[in-house]
Amino acid sequence: MKFRDYYETLGVARGASEAEIKAAYRKLARKYHPDVNKEAGAEDQFKELGEAYAVLKDTEKRAAYDRVGADWKNGQNFTPPPNWNEGFEYSDNNFSGGHAGFGGGYDGDQSEFFESLFGRGGHRQGGRSSHPRQGMDFKGQDHHAKILIDLADTYNGAKRTITLHMPVQDASGHVLTQERKLDVSIPKGMKAGQNLRLSGQGAPGVGSGPAGDLYLEIDFHPNAIYRVDGKDVYLDLPLAPWEAALGTAVNIPTPAGATLELTIPAGTAAGRKMRLKGKGIPSKEAGDLYVVPTIVLPRADTDSQKEAYQAFEKAFDFKPRNHLEG
Repeated sequence: MKFRDYYETLGVARGASEAEIKAAYRKLARKYHPDVNKEAGAEDQFKELGEAYAVLKDTEKRAAYDRVGADWKNGQNFTPPPNWNEGFEYSDNNFSGGHAGFGGGYDGDQSEFFESLFGRGGHRQGGRSSHPRQGMDFKGQDHHAKILIDLADTYNGAKRTITLHMPVQDASGHVLTQERKLDVSIPKGMKAGQNLRLSGQGAPGVGSGPAGDLYLEIDFHPNAIYRVDGKDVYLDLPLAPWEAALGTAVNIPTPAGATLELTIPAGTAAGRKMRLKGKGIPSKEAGDLYVVPTIVLPRADTDSQKEAYQAFEKAFDFKPRNHLEG
């Protein structure tokens, strides 16, 4: 996937104001409109202009684009960094669901690059008028953000201070980011993709209307030991060849911080899943913890170590590739 430099497409500087972006788009849109320009490639250029403008005219999309794309150049191979949108706060007006970030908000032909950042989707959903009639009361818009927690937090519950970044526009039409910190209680049993609702932490209400709510989408920090699949958790357990062959007892850590003794049966094969029922993410129906053995071979760097392997070979009539010999 190629990175798209929307500023280059419109011919404006990264610090351009909203008015400068609008003026540049209108000028180029007139030049490349299919009803006016019949040259080859004009229609594609017009579509690229539309996509660029859909992002740069939108305060939240522009801030997100600037966040992820500051160090990239047009045409470079690009993959969005993992969890690039962590802590990025955005409003319901820009949210269509079905994507851990923003709604599409653009009804033209969306490029793969656009969808990788903002998801699929046409027109924005709902959102109330930015100019409500005088004297009317409205609840403030709900806000959304993605946060990362440790796996142990969902086992034990936790209190965390999180930092959110909300894009805003100044009086000159330039995009700025406001930062705020919130103290959050993480209840037990939260799974990736679930939302934690903070009442009254969204946008202020209109008139006497109450403030909107803030929905925090939960995901987990990468973990060097565990993998998470829904409410199930997986642990790869290294075993020496003799431990797998003869059986043994090992102590394994759990995400909750405890240690369990696990019996490894003789003849355990690599990849065999050993299920610890109810030791996954806690909930009304708790997930399971799966221990997956892997076989780790010791290095043979010395003569005595090599001789040990040679003796091992002689002790067994073992042909692991018999099934490949027709």
